[in-house]
Amino acid sequence: MDPIALKVNGYTDLPPGKIANVATFLEMTAPAADSPALPTSLVARRVVDPDPAWYRDLITEIGTPWLWAEIPLMPEEKLRAALSSPLVEIHMVERDGETIGVAELDRRNPGEVEIVIFGVVPAAIGTGAAHHLMSVTLAAAFRDDTKRVWLHTCTNDHPAAVGFYRRAGFVPYKFSVEVMDDPRLTAGFPETAAPHIALIKPQAAQPDRQD
Repeated sequence: MDPIALKVNGYTDLPPGKIANVATFLEMTAPAADSPALPTSLVARRVVDPDPAWYRDLITEIGTPWLWAEIPLMPEEKLRAALSSPLVEIHMVERDGETIGVAELDRRNPGEVEIVIFGVVPAAIGTGAAHHLMSVTLAAAFRDDTKRVWLHTCTNDHPAAVGFYRRAGFVPYKFSVEVMDDPRLTAGFPETAAPHIALIKPQAAQPDRQD
């Protein structure tokens, strides 16, 4: 069925162990205005052929509060293959020799760049590091024949994410609903992760309850 033709409103129940979020897709078709240079306390660079274990640990640190499960759960060979692709770029920002933010760019569609991963470690939220990482990321994304840069965020992520991306120059163009297994129940994520997302265990199901 064409998703545009779907006109069903209302609630859809999910079984315990599944979670859903609303994803917002945003795009930019021309570079934003020039941003100020990085503060001297930050160092930005591209990481060539990154170590999969390093990348997995970094994404786990950044993404566990938001239930980013794909990279932490990806088999090592698949992750290694993805990171070694010449069309995938990893850009990071360091402070005092410590990586505090990372962005992953995917150039596999000609003329387009997807920002697959973008985030900073919890301790760097609100420090301006994400703003400077975005400046670096967009400078790297818009080169050669790039006509469109896009990404998506979701209601599992930081509540300021959509506003942050819009201020950076992105324009929202689509919503989508994602249903996934709750990694706190299936993948060893701590049950205390993402307290803004309710944790409902299968044994708590009440199939005869009327709501």
